[in-house]
Amino acid sequence: MRSDLPQSSIREVARRAGVSVGTVSNVLNRPDLVAEATRERVRAAIEELGFVRNESARRLRKGADSTASAADPPRARAFGIVVEDLSNPYASDVARGVEETLNAAGYEAFWLTTDHSPEKERRVLELLEAQRATGVVAIPVCLGSAGIGRLRTAGMSVVLLDRAGRDVCSAQVDHVAGGDIAAAHLLNAGRENLVFVTGRPVPRPCEERRDGAARTLAKAGGGDLVTLVQEALSPTEGRAAARRLLEMDPVPDGVFCANDLLAIGLVNELVRLGVRVPGDIAVVGYDDIELATSAAVPLTTIRQPRRQLGMEAAELALAETAEGERHQHRQIVLVPELVVRESA
Repeated sequence: MRSDLPQSSIREVARRAGVSVGTVSNVLNRPDLVAEATRERVRAAIEELGFVRNESARRLRKGADSTASAADPPRARAFGIVVEDLSNPYASDVARGVEETLNAAGYEAFWLTTDHSPEKERRVLELLEAQRATGVVAIPVCLGSAGIGRLRTAGMSVVLLDRAGRDVCSAQVDHVAGGDIAAAHLLNAGRENLVFVTGRPVPRPCEERRDGAARTLAKAGGGDLVTLVQEALSPTEGRAAARRLLEMDPVPDGVFCANDLLAIGLVNELVRLGVRVPGDIAVVGYDDIELATSAAVPLTTIRQPRRQLGMEAAELALAETAEGERHQHRQIVLVPELVVRESA
C-alpha cells in the first residue's frame, strides 16, 4: 500500500474501481456477497489510494451520541504489541513486559502476531491504524522507514523490538555479544568442532548470534563455523538436527543453538540416542526460557533480559507519545549473560 497518499474515502475507492459505494462497503464488510473479480478490483483501488477503513469512526457514527464528530474520533488508549510468533516463550515474555508497563501507565495492549509474514504484518498494522491505536511496539518482519512514516502520519508512535532502525526508537539485545559468549564458553570447555544450529526463517538476531560465535571461533584459530539450518526454531526441528549432527564427519563436540526450543529438542534426542551430554557433545542454547531447566539435561544458555527488554520498549513508546514532535529517538541495547547448567 502506498504510504505517500492520505486515507481516501470510500467514494474515491468506488470511483477508482468503477463500482458503487455500496459495493465497496460490501467488500469491506460482507465480501462473500461480491463476485471475486469485483472484489479484486476494489482491493486494487484500496491499495493504490492508500485507503484504510476507520473502525473507530464507524463505531462513533453508530453510537448513541449523535453529536459526536466522526471526522475526528478519539484515539484509543491502547498500543499494539506485534510479534512474530507467540508460541515462542521468548516472544510472549517480551510482550508481557511491554503490556505490564503500558498497563501501569493507564493503557491497554493488543497482542498481534505476524507468523513471520510480511503480508500479515501489513494487515495487522493497518488494523491498528484503523482502530486509532496510540502506538505500536513491534518485532518487525519487514517494517521499514516508509511503513513507519505512514504510522506516524496517522498519529501513532512506533518502537522496534529486537531490531535497529533509522530515525526510530528501538530496544534490542546485543546478539553478537551473545554469540561471542556462547562460543567462548564451549571453547573454554575444550570443545574444538563447533556447529551452530538455527531455523527458517532466519531472523536477523539469529544471524547476529552466529556472527558473534563465528568471530570468536575464528579468533581462536578454529576456522569457519559450520551452520545447520532447520525448517523452524522448534523442539521438533531440534530433534531432527540431533540426528543430522550424528551423521557429520567428524561429529561435533560442541553445539550452539539459535534458541532454547531448538536446544531442548536437540538435547532430548541426543540423550534418547545414547549420546552423553555434555560428555560427548556439549550444548548451549539462547534465551533462558523457563523450559530450559526441563530438558533431559538442564540447559546451559545465554539469558536475554526478556521482560526488561519489553519494559524498555514500552517506556520509549510512552515517551514518544507524551513528547510528540519534541521527542528524540533513542536506541537501547541490553547485554545478555551466560547461565551455566549441566549441558555444557
